[in-house]
Amino acid sequence: MTAPVSTGPNTNVDAAFGIDIGGSGIKGAIVDTRTGELKTQRVRIPTPVPSTPDNVAEVVLELVTRAKWDGLVGATFPAIIKNGVARSAANVDPSWIGTDVDAAFTKATGRDVTVLNDADAAGLAEVRFGAARDVAGVVILLTFGTGIGSGIFLNGQLVPNSELGHLELDGHDAEDRAAASVKDKQKMSYKQWAKRVQRYMSHVEALFSPDLFIVGGGVSKDADRWVPLLELQTPIRPAQLLNNAGIVGAAMAAAER
Repeated sequence: MTAPVSTGPNTNVDAAFGIDIGGSGIKGAIVDTRTGELKTQRVRIPTPVPSTPDNVAEVVLELVTRAKWDGLVGATFPAIIKNGVARSAANVDPSWIGTDVDAAFTKATGRDVTVLNDADAAGLAEVRFGAARDVAGVVILLTFGTGIGSGIFLNGQLVPNSELGHLELDGHDAEDRAAASVKDKQKMSYKQWAKRVQRYMSHVEALFSPDLFIVGGGVSKDADRWVPLLELQTPIRPAQLLNNAGIVGAAMAAAER
């Protein structure tokens, strides 16, 4: 199933199970899709190595089984997702390319699963319930984690699969220079890393002239340590849903498909 682009009011079900698949961890919880609140405690399982379709599907099944959930399931995936099929695999096993992720997870869990790009899911949640609620114009969400994810919205409508983390920047893939994982691997201070984020976000700003940037990912919880160091013309807001954004957005996609 293709994930929806509308962020309008939910008219279908009031709860769904959301799963957020990342390069280092896979998280899940039952979500109240009318409020964006988690109805159960978030459970996290490390992403298996190798992160092949079979291995990841086993973790997805384990999360759903632990929650004793028998309804709709939404799942994020760190790739371009077209009609449920992965068209890239930047931070997961390359065997995912060409895999029908919807079908794989639906078969593994025995539940109806909707899959969408991870940053798109986080953006859906922030536009509906978080930092971009009721914001008109162009909103760009950037998630800094294992890589850099992006979600672009125009007046609340999603432009899917933007993948701005793979823009070329100074001869490099942008996320190879400015992802949060690079900060950790190179043991950079927030001040040092912010210079790279500044260079990257200035480039994105010049290309899209957004009305608002939202910055998410694990480092958003420390936004006060690096966001004030950025000098951009566009307002910047930390994601409000933090690490729950992907879970909430995935559940929304399932409920509103």
